[in-house]
Amino acid sequence: MDIIEGSGGAKRNWLGNMSIAITRGDDRARTRCGGWRSLFLACTAILPMSGCANFSPDGGMQLVQDQAGAELGKEVKKIRTEEEAAAAAASVRELLARPLTADAAVQIALLNNRGLQADYNELGISEAQTIEASLPPSPAFALSKLFTTGQFEIERQIVQNVLGLLTLPRRREIAEDRFRQAQVRAVEATLRTAAEARRTYYRAVAANQIVAFLEKARLSAESISELAKKLGQTGAMPKLDQAREHAFYAEVSAQLAVARLRQRSLRDKLNRALGLWGRQTVYGLPRALKGLPPPPPAIHDIETQAVLSRADLQVARMELAILAKEYGLTRATRFVDMLEVTGINTSDSTLVPQTNGEELRDRDKFNGFEIGFAIPIYDFGRARTRLAEETYMRGVNQLIEKAVNVRSQADEAYQAYRGTYDVARHFEKEILPLREIISEQELLNYNGMLTDLFALLVDARARILANVQAIEAKRDFWLAKVDLHVAIVGGGQDGGGGLESLALTMSSGND
Repeated sequence: MDIIEGSGGAKRNWLGNMSIAITRGDDRARTRCGGWRSLFLACTAILPMSGCANFSPDGGMQLVQDQAGAELGKEVKKIRTEEEAAAAAASVRELLARPLTADAAVQIALLNNRGLQADYNELGISEAQTIEASLPPSPAFALSKLFTTGQFEIERQIVQNVLGLLTLPRRREIAEDRFRQAQVRAVEATLRTAAEARRTYYRAVAANQIVAFLEKARLSAESISELAKKLGQTGAMPKLDQAREHAFYAEVSAQLAVARLRQRSLRDKLNRALGLWGRQTVYGLPRALKGLPPPPPAIHDIETQAVLSRADLQVARMELAILAKEYGLTRATRFVDMLEVTGINTSDSTLVPQTNGEELRDRDKFNGFEIGFAIPIYDFGRARTRLAEETYMRGVNQLIEKAVNVRSQADEAYQAYRGTYDVARHFEKEILPLREIISEQELLNYNGMLTDLFALLVDARARILANVQAIEAKRDFWLAKVDLHVAIVGGGQDGGGGLESLALTMSSGND
């Protein structure tokens, strides 16, 4: 902002309409103020209130680690350096060296999922925007030089947005609220990544279990089909019974092919959820889901817990508070859209002829200021005020709607959790043991020539379907458990609950 002019090495520093002349010869300072001294003092009083804006040492990740990390019981880290990336890669390799568990899958996703790291970068972007919004508006500089015959003129201007200075504290407060909101969004992204990793893990393991069961069923069907073929060649088995045996083997083979296709698809989805590629995709998965836990206890205040804990509801509350502050700022500045102060310094130099034939330069200097502001004379700011008011009321209604939905989602998730547990337990304790007894008795009756082959095949189909349904029911319970946790603390809905999946399975069984 220093402008060197004149003789004697004087420097002039302009801010608004004030100029400070510092003379090197006598080391004295002279201050000249215009008629708008009070306005300048009011503006300069705002500057110390802006403080010194600095970036936080953790980039805002401490809140994410405290909330999401504590809720999940896992390490949450933003990877910034090559050393941190190498340490995360080493942890991932160590986890992949053992058979993968649900907890290990979540930890790998938190360390290795690049989409989650991008969400953490969004948090860093929000912090940078907060720092930028906390600084006073920068002055604008202009320098012009005009020439005419025998004279030239130099004009220097510094323009300062005074309205920006006056509203700086409120704008800074809004920016800080936006940053805190971004932190909660990062918490929600962390919970969402963890939930997606668990869901995909349970689906992949269930697909493995179904494939393993159908492989055994296919081997049995293949053996029976070969036996039927040999008996048919000797004339001991009618052609109709042979066709039924071959058809049963073909049906089981088709089911196995579909199950393997789904197994490979879910494996790829799990790789994406964990951020794995290349050699990292060579890891072991359990061949079966773990057993059901003890009966879950009743939760009476599930809706209250969700309303108090849901991350997306916290984001909505913070958004409404921010909109309220922005609405107040709009009302406070509705009559003036722009207020700028311009400091002006002009030097006019003219060549004056002398009697001895020489020309001397005659200098004239002018100092002044200019104030510019825009007034919305056509509506006096009513359009901006109405826009802010409607935006705020929209936020109010959206928050109420989300609170209602959160309560309903929590109740629905809890009902699905309890319901899928009861269904999975019913398959495990009732249906599968009964199917086993029926299969044994049908086989004894067939060997004793009390029933024909058709009854044995019908029972085999029913037994295969019951076992597949039992596996899917257990999978749906673990998925419902994930959805229940998400409904309470946040992290995004899966879009298809366990009850819907179970209904599809049961309807296919009835068909």
